[in-house]
Amino acid sequence: MTERESAEVAGELGLCELKLRKFRDAAEHLAWSLERRKALSPEQQKGFADGLAKAVPFLATLYLSVDPPDAEVFVGGKPIGRPRRTYTLFFVPGKHMVRARAPGRAEGTQTLDAQAGTEPIMTFQLSRAAESSATDNAPAVPKAVSAVPPARPQAPGQPASWPTTLRIAGIAVTTATLSAGSLLMIRATNLDGDLSERRDGLNGGATASGSRCWQAADRPGCADLLRLRDERNLSAGMGTALLIAGGVIGAATVASFFTDFSFLGLTPAQDRIHASPVATGREIGVVIEGLW
Repeated sequence: MTERESAEVAGELGLCELKLRKFRDAAEHLAWSLERRKALSPEQQKGFADGLAKAVPFLATLYLSVDPPDAEVFVGGKPIGRPRRTYTLFFVPGKHMVRARAPGRAEGTQTLDAQAGTEPIMTFQLSRAAESSATDNAPAVPKAVSAVPPARPQAPGQPASWPTTLRIAGIAVTTATLSAGSLLMIRATNLDGDLSERRDGLNGGATASGSRCWQAADRPGCADLLRLRDERNLSAGMGTALLIAGGVIGAATVASFFTDFSFLGLTPAQDRIHASPVATGREIGVVIEGLW
């Protein structure tokens, strides 16, 4: 909206408010429009000025000056607009509180007893904030040391600590179980390789479906072959069991981070734990951050 359009709209709005006997609003809009009289036609200037002259007798017109000019002015606790050095304000009859403040200055407050048809003048000279002199120059008095020892942080109670303890234990057990299971599976693989080599050597390179030792265990060298087979089966079985157990414990531990313990009077886990999915070209995983 151009300046000319804004001035016209404000003036026409003021004339409408004048007909509704909203004298204060009418005066403010008409005065604002006339401040931009260069954008108005002579007919509009005359019409808006006549409207303002009709509204003013029902109001008190306050001429306010403020120093410094960047001070904020408040009427009834509300700011009246951008800081200026001088203001022309309109008040309905009654008592009004006018306040001015600026950074590094003492605040000023005055009461206006507005009467219809009057034109009071008010001035604010905001002095610089008084700096402490006598207090700063006085020797410092040592403060008495309090005999009360500072409060020590209390250890967390049992209800709030057991989930953390279980999570830490779950992580430790999961890591140990998966590591042991992986080592056993590697050992089983190595034993299976040794078993295949010795079985091939015992069979003379034959590719029969089964080793001869399985049918004749008393053959020379079969005892060692059977021992390797038992060790391989035992390692593979234990390794598989440990990997399954570690997976179950790990899944339960991860699930505990997303469990809300509010029904036990504890802080919900999601307020302390943040999980973010991470994906690369070859891996997919979850990054878990927070307080355990």
